[in-house]
Amino acid sequence: MSVRLSLLAILDQGPCYGYQLRSEFDRRTGSTWPLNVGQIYNTLERLERDGLVERGDADEKGHVYWQITDAGSAEVASWLSSPVMRSGATRDELAIKLAVAATLPGVDVAAVIQAQRTASIQRMQSLRRTQYSGVDPDGPQELAWSLVVDSMIFAAEAEVRWLDHTEERLSLHPHHAMGLGLATERPKRGRPTLVKDEAEPAMT
Repeated sequence: MSVRLSLLAILDQGPCYGYQLRSEFDRRTGSTWPLNVGQIYNTLERLERDGLVERGDADEKGHVYWQITDAGSAEVASWLSSPVMRSGATRDELAIKLAVAATLPGVDVAAVIQAQRTASIQRMQSLRRTQYSGVDPDGPQELAWSLVVDSMIFAAEAEVRWLDHTEERLSLHPHHAMGLGLATERPKRGRPTLVKDEAEPAMT
């Protein structure tokens, strides 16, 4: 998640000081992604370095207000109009964990899946029980918060479906047939080369 651009988008509404910016971020996300003040100020300093925000004067209470620059506003507009591009690399910890577990002799993969399923269902139920404690349950703050929570619920539901799918696929294979022993051939240094499809014509 781009904390940097989220904070910049909030500053596009008007100048804020650090604690105020954290509070505004929490109001919009229901504190589902808590930020500490140190992270806020580190981000602001990087934004200042990049010419996207400017540091203003301190008020009578010592609050230093930060304001967005024209370049920062253009960055926000570009961010909001562009789709979020998911990474093409498979780096999901759970997927890697199950892929490795499925190839290790003696590992009860069904138990690994069940433990994760139980945790995922509990998280999903906890999210569904969560109630907003704001003063205006029908206001924009509630709507913004619920969008984040809905996304987390849908992600948990998808994870449970994927676990069911994985368990069904693995049930079709005897576990002893899935075991991968250590390769006897010593790998060469460097990155592994991609195997080309034999049917693919050679480039001339």
